[in-house]
Amino acid sequence: MFFSKLRKDIDAAKRNDPAARNKLEIWLTYSGVRALIWHRRANFFYRIHFKLLARMLSQWAKFRTGIEIHPAAKIAPGVFIDHGMGVVIGETAEVEEGVIIYQGVTLGGTGKEHGKRHPTVKKNAVISSGAKVLGGFTVGEGARIGAGAVVLKEVPPYATVVGIPARVVRINGKKSQDLLPEKEDPLLKEVCALRARVYALEERLKALAAQNEKEGEV
Repeated sequence: MFFSKLRKDIDAAKRNDPAARNKLEIWLTYSGVRALIWHRRANFFYRIHFKLLARMLSQWAKFRTGIEIHPAAKIAPGVFIDHGMGVVIGETAEVEEGVIIYQGVTLGGTGKEHGKRHPTVKKNAVISSGAKVLGGFTVGEGARIGAGAVVLKEVPPYATVVGIPARVVRINGKKSQDLLPEKEDPLLKEVCALRARVYALEERLKALAAQNEKEGEV
């Protein structure tokens, strides 16, 4: 079982990293693969209630790889953590097969709530460098999260999200309606109303000034 998972992890790295030359090199030198090896050991001990030992192993892996994965997190075989420095994956996070995670990514929570508080990332999703995915929602299958995005709500399958907070810009390669301006923006309406009042006051001032000039001539 352990070796079949390891094989899938190495295959995922070989498939997704054009710099990968061979499987031996990946096994010996790729920090993402090494972090997953340590995580699977820590997860085993966590599940049989050796939780202190599990946490010690996860902290050792963090020290060695720069990647912090809570031992309770569920990570399927075939996940690729590219480079990985600064990656943090929380306790109730779930990551399915084929997911690619780049450096600086956080799969975290938003506070001290209990229960499911970290995201579930479905198959073949891509989470780019520095993205923060915060909350107990789902990132849909095949979704793509842009670099530096802060995701605070569910991401539909095959959607691309960017920004702070993140919003959908494409679904299945087509532009999302989220990019279109709202038909009635209340703030814009208020600004337009204020501008109209300023114009009206300026016209009244001009009329009063002209009237005063005429009275002065008389």
